Amino acid sequence: MTSMKFGFGQPLTRKEDDALVRGAGRYIADVAPEATLHAVVVRSPHAHARFAIQDLTRVRKMPGVRLVLTADDIEELGPLPTPGVIPGPHIDVPFYPILARDVVRHAGDAVAFVVADTLDGAKDAAEAIAIDWQPLPHVIGAMAALEQSAPQVWPDRPNLAFETDMGNAAATRKAFAEAARIVTTTIVNQRLVTNYMDTRGVVAEYDGERYTLTLGSQGSHIIRDIIGGAVMKLPPGKMRVITPDVGGGFGTKLFPYREYALAAVAAERTRKPVKWVSERSEHFLGDSHGRDNISTAKLALDDKGRFLALELDIVADMGAYLSCYAPYIPWLGMGMATGAYDIPAAYVRLRAVYTNTVPVDAYRGAGRPEASYLIERAVDNTAREIGMAPDALRRKNLIKPKALPYTTPTGKVYDSGDFAGTLARAQELVDWKGFARRAAQSKRAGRLRGIGIATYVEACGNNGPETANIQLDRDGGVTLLIGSQSTGQGHATSYAQLVADRLDLPPERVRVVQGDTDRIAGGAGTGGSSSIPIGGVAVDRASKTLAEQIKEIAADALEAAAGDMEIANGAVRVAGTDRAISFADLAAHPKATPEKLKAANEFGNEPPTYPNGTHIAEVEVDPDTGATRIVGYVIVDDFGATLNPLLLAGQVHGGTVQGIGQALMEDTVYDPVSGQLLSASLMDYALPHAIDAPDFVFETRNTPCRTNPLGVKGAGEAGAIGSCPAIVNAVIDALDRGYGIRAIDMPATPRKVWQAIAAAKSR
Repeated sequence: MTSMKFGFGQPLTRKEDDALVRGAGRYIADVAPEATLHAVVVRSPHAHARFAIQDLTRVRKMPGVRLVLTADDIEELGPLPTPGVIPGPHIDVPFYPILARDVVRHAGDAVAFVVADTLDGAKDAAEAIAIDWQPLPHVIGAMAALEQSAPQVWPDRPNLAFETDMGNAAATRKAFAEAARIVTTTIVNQRLVTNYMDTRGVVAEYDGERYTLTLGSQGSHIIRDIIGGAVMKLPPGKMRVITPDVGGGFGTKLFPYREYALAAVAAERTRKPVKWVSERSEHFLGDSHGRDNISTAKLALDDKGRFLALELDIVADMGAYLSCYAPYIPWLGMGMATGAYDIPAAYVRLRAVYTNTVPVDAYRGAGRPEASYLIERAVDNTAREIGMAPDALRRKNLIKPKALPYTTPTGKVYDSGDFAGTLARAQELVDWKGFARRAAQSKRAGRLRGIGIATYVEACGNNGPETANIQLDRDGGVTLLIGSQSTGQGHATSYAQLVADRLDLPPERVRVVQGDTDRIAGGAGTGGSSSIPIGGVAVDRASKTLAEQIKEIAADALEAAAGDMEIANGAVRVAGTDRAISFADLAAHPKATPEKLKAANEFGNEPPTYPNGTHIAEVEVDPDTGATRIVGYVIVDDFGATLNPLLLAGQVHGGTVQGIGQALMEDTVYDPVSGQLLSASLMDYALPHAIDAPDFVFETRNTPCRTNPLGVKGAGEAGAIGSCPAIVNAVIDALDRGYGIRAIDMPATPRKVWQAIAAAKSR
């Protein structure tokens, strides 16, 4: 059997990488049908304004211009919907137009779509469009939007988009009344811009009957159902969506966007392919942003340092419109409010707010990084305020393994884990006891050293259902069709490993097909770390079914009992003999009907999985410049079971580097006076480079998930969840040791750190 070599748990290198590293990938910018036209979007330069587009006759007659669309030209289209509503509050979702008609509500709001023979021609025509702008008052920042005198983003509703709560308010009040200590922590989880390798784009075609959209996405069926169904009001069969190679998604490519519908309409009206690809600066203004919460945590303790209750007040900036899953994101975070701690009572209040900014939606972790950052910063701050070591306070209050399954005050049921165990192992790996010596060495060198912990737990791995269709091909290989979508995770390799466990084929004999709504009937796409917990189970079960069917065919061919058949090396043989038949010969056997050569399985898991673990960051801060350098980083995670340790490490490293970016450098800055996005390019928005990433020490300390058939827990977002609090806690630890500074908000840039030190020195 070769499944031990290729199957579950083996460190296979990614089979898809050969083409990608040689430049042979096919991303959306590489798609160029014959006679393709090119499109650009005309966007608002104002944060809030009334506008009127002047007569377009001259523009439409410019050389090479094929089409100019405004709101009046697409009245048949519905708005972008918001399916991500939440239980509880009524949310009056504002109209999110494909093109704004007479009012724009954020810098970058779309007002026209220009199509021409060449990209330069489309840009020239876009610049020639004359628009009368009448600026209106605008508001930037969620707290400013809640002020009574704040300008309204929408004239028919307040800036408070909705308010909801979770937990037991009465029990929380009672616990606070009996508490020996109450510690309050307020934090900012700043707005981020997702920056993937390839920007969004679309190529739209229309053949007189059907639309075909080729685009970079995290789920072709989601785009088809929303753009084709909700916006264009088409039956599913009238639109095909194809997703080629995708260079990163991180949640942001999961959503439908205006340009997809506009390109489809343009292709229909011109009867030619229409291509739009976002430029990087346009991406900052046109794609959904992430995070942007301001939160206060109050933690009540008894006189021995045990947690009694938690009260949270969260204000989430939604931007100007409610994006696809926008309300759902902070609500997800509410559910994880108490983290990995045994907190008997909790109450969480959430207020979502409109501002004149780009809409906010899911970004890697989608609410859970915000929750983890808030509780982990609160625990560290509480430890300092009561004079207890941060690790000791955690050990005293972490949920014990014997308490599992454990129901949190917000209704989550943690099925498995050893939270203190990952903490202890991480401390061992980082040489926690030797920190004082290292800190003294740094001090002699004129630097401040700090160490920070984050013990996290998150909920994920239940976005579904997902269906796997698998078939034995005439050449003896296998084709797998599945509706999830790889955006760099390595699905072609990981799914092939699951097939190998059942059919004993090497990965190169397994063809994985994703991203085509014509070939794949349905799918939930990739999000919420669900590709392996959901899609993987479907693949495993479908492969098992196909294996049994293949054995039945082989039994007939070899004139033996099906129970005596075993699969090995791409063939079926009679156990204990040399009598065998290859997969290729099986596929050609008279009894090998199409039905027998195919199998399918649909799986959808209702309870989420709960990956968890500990991040410990060690940093040095230069007090003369404020620069922070990560000098040590340890991660110990519990992912239930590891399908491929190499792919897993890549996911964890990548997510952690994104957390490093948020903790130390990334910031989306709007000018409150002009409403302009000041950090609207990679000249102004800092991203981590390879030099910013430390040498990670990464281990797993897995406890199998009790609610997932494969025992796995979602892993794709964990790195981004544990990293921010660990790094910021480390920076504050360094600043506290040197200058008594106990608070700093992300990003802890050199300037911000230097200013905090200067202020402390002047006191």
